[in-house]
Amino acid sequence: MFNDKKFKYRMFYLVGVIFVVLLINYFTTNLSTKQIPYNEFLTLLQENKVEKVVLQRDRILIKAKEDTEYANKALYTGNLRDPNLVNILNDAKVEFNADVPNNSPILDIVLTWVIPLFIFMMLGRLIFGRIDKKMGGGVMSFGKNTAKLYAENETGKTFRDVAGQEEAKESLVEIVDFLHNPQKYAEIGAKLPKGALLVGPPGTGKTLLAKAVAGEAKVPFFSMSGSDFVEMFVGMGASRVRDLFRQAEEKAPCIIFIDEIDAIGKSRDGALQGNDEREQTLNQLLSEMDGFDPSKGVVILAATNRPEVLDKALLRPGRFDRRVIVDRPDLKGRESILRVHVKDVKLGDDVDISSLAKATPGAVGADLANIVNEAALGAVKNNRKVVIQEDLEEAVEVIIAGKEKKDRIMSDKEKRTVAFHEVGHALVAAMLNNTDPVHKITIVPRTMGALGYTMQLPTEEKYLVSKEEMIDQITVMLGGRAAEEVEFNMISTGASNDIERATQTARSMVTIYGMTDRFDMMALESISNRYLDGRPVQNCSAETAAMIDNETLSIIKTCHEKAIEILKENKELLIKISEFLIDKETLTGEEFMNMINEYREKNNLPRIGKEENHKDTKVEPTVIEEEPIKPITD
Repeated sequence: MFNDKKFKYRMFYLVGVIFVVLLINYFTTNLSTKQIPYNEFLTLLQENKVEKVVLQRDRILIKAKEDTEYANKALYTGNLRDPNLVNILNDAKVEFNADVPNNSPILDIVLTWVIPLFIFMMLGRLIFGRIDKKMGGGVMSFGKNTAKLYAENETGKTFRDVAGQEEAKESLVEIVDFLHNPQKYAEIGAKLPKGALLVGPPGTGKTLLAKAVAGEAKVPFFSMSGSDFVEMFVGMGASRVRDLFRQAEEKAPCIIFIDEIDAIGKSRDGALQGNDEREQTLNQLLSEMDGFDPSKGVVILAATNRPEVLDKALLRPGRFDRRVIVDRPDLKGRESILRVHVKDVKLGDDVDISSLAKATPGAVGADLANIVNEAALGAVKNNRKVVIQEDLEEAVEVIIAGKEKKDRIMSDKEKRTVAFHEVGHALVAAMLNNTDPVHKITIVPRTMGALGYTMQLPTEEKYLVSKEEMIDQITVMLGGRAAEEVEFNMISTGASNDIERATQTARSMVTIYGMTDRFDMMALESISNRYLDGRPVQNCSAETAAMIDNETLSIIKTCHEKAIEILKENKELLIKISEFLIDKETLTGEEFMNMINEYREKNNLPRIGKEENHKDTKVEPTVIEEEPIKPITD
C-alpha cells in the first residue's frame, strides 16, 4: 500500500494541509493578540491607558484606549491571583467583569482543526479531480497508463458475438488456444506471435474481435487507444507504455489491445521534427515488445485502418508479425451480422433477412447495425409493436440518400426534368448488357440533397470488373444528362454528382487499371488510404497529366454520345415511363421492366431478360443523386 504512488501523493498533500492549518492558527492567534507582563499591565492602569478588562480563569484580557499604541489590538497577561486586583481596577476607574468560559475543548478543536482540514481536503479533491479529467489521469498519475482493465469474462464478448468474419476468427483461434494450453506449444518449440495487427475499413468489427479473443481466452484484457499515450508533457507517453507493460506482466496471461495504433505508430521516415513525444512513445513501445517474454502469455493486439503509415520497425517479425484482415463482409457474412443485430429486436412475420442482406452490398457491420436501429425507430414512429420488412427497406434508403424531404415542393417543370433524368439513367442501364438491374426509381426529394435517385443492385458476386462493364457504368451515369438533352434540348445542374463519379471512374481506367492503348499498362496513380477514402495519388509529370486528361475526356465523350443514341432510339419509351413516374413518384424495378417488355412486345421486339437475382458483390449499390436544380431561364 505504501509503495503506491497515489497513496504517497495523498500523504504528502495531507501533511501539507496540516502544516498550512497550523500556520493559520498560529498567525491568527499571534497577529491579533499580544501577551504583556503583569507589571506592564499595572503600568498601563496607572497611565490611564486601559479602557476595559475581562477577567478569565487563566488570563486577563485587556482592551487599550483608542489613543494609545495598543489600539485595535487585544492584549492579555497571566492571572497571578493578585488579591488587590479588584481594588486597583476600582481606583483606576476601569470597567471590568469576569468571563466564565462555557466552550468545551472538543468544540475548540473542531473549530480550529477539524473544519479547516475538512475544507482543505474537499478543495484538494475537487481541484485534482478536474485536473485529472482535463489531463487524462492528471497530476496524481503522471506516467500511469489509462487503459481500461477488464477482468475475466468482463468483456462480455465471445466469438459467437462476431459474425461475418470467419477468416479473421480462424486467425485468432491460435492465440486463444495458446493462452489456454501454452505447454502444448512449448513442448514442440513453437512460439506464439508477439502481436497481431487487425486491419480493415472502419466499422468492420476490429475492436469487437479483440474483446472476443479476451472473452474466449478468459484472461484480463487491457484496452487503450493510441491517442491515450500522447500527452502535452514530453515523456509521459513513454512512461505510460512502460507502466502498461509492467501491469500486463503482473496480470499475465493477458491481452493488451491498442486501438487506432497509427496515432503513435506512424512511420519515422522523413520526420524532421526530431525526438518528439510521439517518437519517444513509439520507441518505448518497440523496446517493450522486444523485451517481454512471449512464453508468459502476454499477447498484444492492435487495430488500424491505415496500415500503410505504420513504421516498418513495428511490423517486422518479432513485433506485430501477424496481420489479420478484417474486410467488408460478403452476402453470407452480412446475413449473419444482421441476425446478430436483430436478435433483440421484435420482428414481424414478413421480415426476410436474406433479402435485406442482398440489398446491402458493401455494407460493414456498423452500417448493418445502424440500418436495424433505424428500422426499429421507424416502427416506433409509425406506432407499430414489431419491425416489418417495409421498415427495414426504408432504413436502407435513409442510410443511402437520407429521409424523405416532405417540405420541398418542386414546380411542375422541375419535377418533369428530374423524372426524365432518373428514367434516363434507368433506361440506359436496361438497354446495356454489362449493367446491374434497376431496383428502384424515385423522384421523392431526400434530405441529403437528392431530388431523386435510381438504385441499381448487382446480380452476382463480383471481385473483378471488366473494361466493358466500366464503360457501361459511365454510360449509365451520363444517361440522366442525356435524357435532359434528348427531351428538353437543355442541360441543368442536376448532373453534377453523375459527372463527378463518371470522371473519377474514367480517370481510374486510364491511370490505375491500364485500360487504354495510349498508356498501356503504365501505373500513373497509386491508391493511398486503401481502407479509408482510397484517394489516388498521381505519379507522373505535368505533361503526362495533360495527356491523362485528354484520354479521360475521350472516354466520357464516347459514353455520353452512346447514352444519347440509346435514348433517341427509345424516346417513346422514355416519355411513357417518365410520365408514369411523374404521376406515381416511385417505381420498383419490377414495374419498370414490365413497362419496357410490354412496349417491346407491342412493337415486336425481343424481351429484355434483366431481372433481379441478387447473389453478391463487393461493389456498392449505384445511387444516382441529383443536385438541386436552379430555375431555368431562357
